[in-house]
Amino acid sequence: MEKNQQQLYEYARKRVKQKKRVYLHFILFFVGSIFLYIINKWLNVREEYNWYLWAITAWAFLFIMHFIKIFVIESFINKKWEQEQIEKLVARQERRIGQLEKKIESDNNNQQ
Repeated sequence: MEKNQQQLYEYARKRVKQKKRVYLHFILFFVGSIFLYIINKWLNVREEYNWYLWAITAWAFLFIMHFIKIFVIESFINKKWEQEQIEKLVARQERRIGQLEKKIESDNNNQQ
């Protein structure tokens, strides 16, 4: 397999794995929420407080953050964006090195 195709395959495999984890997280969140409700209300574990709501809310917040990271942020700041940023930085460094080389040459010419 060509290097570029290998990179595309690896990126696609990574994205599928990330999405799979989000779906698994959602399933665990859903089942876990039901489990927390059952513990609090049916098994009467500190039933005077609705602590399951706080636990579910905190877990929902974490799930939403996970979802946003994978489906929103990763779609904008992906491998292509990363490669473009690297190319910009390399070009900037090359320009700076060129400027420094010209300055050194002109300083050497002035000294002679």
